[in-house]
Amino acid sequence: MATAATVSAHLSAVPCQPHARPVSEPAPTATLIGSVQRAMRLLESVAGHEAGAPAKQLARETGLALPTAYHLLRTLVHEGYLRRDKGLFFLGDAAERLNSSGAPQKRRSTVVAALAHWRDAIGAPVYYAVYREGEIDLVCVSDTPGNPAVQEWADFRATGHAHAIGQCLLSQLDEAARRDHLDRYPVQSVTPYTVRDGHSLLRRLERTRRMEPVFARQEYALGTVCAAVPITAGATAATIAVSLPVHQVHRLHPAAKQLQAEVGRLLGPLALSISI
Repeated sequence: MATAATVSAHLSAVPCQPHARPVSEPAPTATLIGSVQRAMRLLESVAGHEAGAPAKQLARETGLALPTAYHLLRTLVHEGYLRRDKGLFFLGDAAERLNSSGAPQKRRSTVVAALAHWRDAIGAPVYYAVYREGEIDLVCVSDTPGNPAVQEWADFRATGHAHAIGQCLLSQLDEAARRDHLDRYPVQSVTPYTVRDGHSLLRRLERTRRMEPVFARQEYALGTVCAAVPITAGATAATIAVSLPVHQVHRLHPAAKQLQAEVGRLLGPLALSISI
């Protein structure tokens, strides 16, 4: 269900050991710019005052001389990082944009941490995928060397009919959207266990009960079984899934039920963001 590259890029990167610093290389502090440091301290101080703060107070809090504080504050106002109103300084639009631009990264970190929790709690690889703009998008995968993710040996987006993730996402679409997807990605045999044709798949999807896990046994990869739990994420179809070796098929239903319970318990009303 995921390429090895995807897994390693998101979860398995090992930081390189730092090389010894050459004797001739300057110490890190030699490259620091004092004015930038002082400006950052002023921004942090302003951020601590929702009702704004005057220059004298900010200079006192940051330990800066008042003329220096005035100079930096005027510069920050000019650049849009601060705004001044009736002698008080507030965070400006540029600073607010910096704060909001970090939101996707924070959401991704939250999802990665949640998947790692479920991976360890269940003892199986865990996948998060959404259906957006007519495509199956495998957003994140969490696995371990002892429980590796399924390798994407056939185009994952084009074989949604053959794996639990794709079937779970398609089951959440309306009939027109399902048929549109199958027109673009016709059903084809991936393994001897793959659903035989589009009509059979559509009937299967129609029988899928809302918010119930979807199971697939060796339909995408021989020797692998998987289960996918649907997630309500606004108007977008989303799913969390697990995979297991076929000899552990007896664990599949309990794992799906555990995942379903864990998703509800940990995410609550927040749900997983579909915008990461």
